[in-house]
Amino acid sequence: MAVDPPVSACEQLVEWARGVGVSARAAGSSRGSLRLLDAHSLHLTLCFLGSRPVGEIQALAAALAPCAEHACELSIGAPLWLPPRRPHALAVEIRDHEGELQRMHARVSGALSSVSGWHPERRRYRPHITLARVRRGAGGARRTATGSTGGGADRSRSGRLPSEQSLPATPRLSFMPEAIVLYRSWLTPEGATYEALASSELVAAGR
Repeated sequence: MAVDPPVSACEQLVEWARGVGVSARAAGSSRGSLRLLDAHSLHLTLCFLGSRPVGEIQALAAALAPCAEHACELSIGAPLWLPPRRPHALAVEIRDHEGELQRMHARVSGALSSVSGWHPERRRYRPHITLARVRRGAGGARRTATGSTGGGADRSRSGRLPSEQSLPATPRLSFMPEAIVLYRSWLTPEGATYEALASSELVAAGR
């Protein structure tokens, strides 16, 4: 289950990620260490369902409507390497100033678990949009023993990915998602593609 940013915002985010890849190569990281995702495939995941029986699709789709109570304004935050210790992806955090996104996540999680055998993850929901995948063989972001990020010169010589703190500032963007979407992902050698199976329009405040 996910919400989609506008295409114009996704294109700006991909362009930013492309600049990160160019900077990483210039600093000595592995050549071609990032595989950019297509702008049309970017989304903000609310709940990752994993592998589910095809027979659950209708029930999962029907659970959308009661969850789409309010649209909320979201903004792009800081860059992220995920997971932090051994990164597999470059992402940007999503900020939700009113807390509505967290409430939407809770509503969707509860609705999905009530109509299927799926159970919510125990870890805290951390909204983000993934922009690129780290290719195999690329080094992780260098960190000190205390978990803080190491210096730029060391990273350049080691050929590792640049730290979050050394990445260029993310675009100053905000957007209002229009719908909650149930996606099916198809895995291919070139990466995942996404098929929208159902959607429910979000209601703007005051409507």
